Amino acid sequence: MSVAEPRRIALFRHAKADWPQVSDHDRPLAERGRKDAAVAGRRLADTGIAFDLALCSTAVRTRETWKLAVHELAHRPKTTYEERVYEASPGELIAVLNEIPDDVQNVILIGHNPGVHGLADILAGDCEGDARERMNRRGFPAAGFALLSYDGAWKSLEPAVATLTDYWAPSE
Repeated sequence: MSVAEPRRIALFRHAKADWPQVSDHDRPLAERGRKDAAVAGRRLADTGIAFDLALCSTAVRTRETWKLAVHELAHRPKTTYEERVYEASPGELIAVLNEIPDDVQNVILIGHNPGVHGLADILAGDCEGDARERMNRRGFPAAGFALLSYDGAWKSLEPAVATLTDYWAPSE
């Protein structure tokens, strides 16, 4: 990894889930969620970022979102299903990201609100264009994602050290 080459972090909220009579962890995607997950995957592919690692919550809706989105990417990253991402706070998510090996350049985290939105806000010390305004106005809807860039070791990732470079939601 070149020092001049920043790391990229994609924070991806699961797509729209259904509400059947199952536990929250076992909720599947709704029909709209299945469509939006594939569209989000295409938009992630359009960024040109080759993700090395995907950290995905173990919840059914996040696993289904990732399964549909990853098929749109040119390169399939190593995927780790991480229980700690489910219902995690921004601080807990930072702790998970701090454990990433330094040979990993670009990461996508597939998780839940309010943790994913909170993490994007907390990490972004700087912002390009109107990405933060759009993200906060929209409230980080299902299948939305934020892209951040960061210079440094994963163990040094902390609040306000990244730049929010882009934000996307299905209705944009």
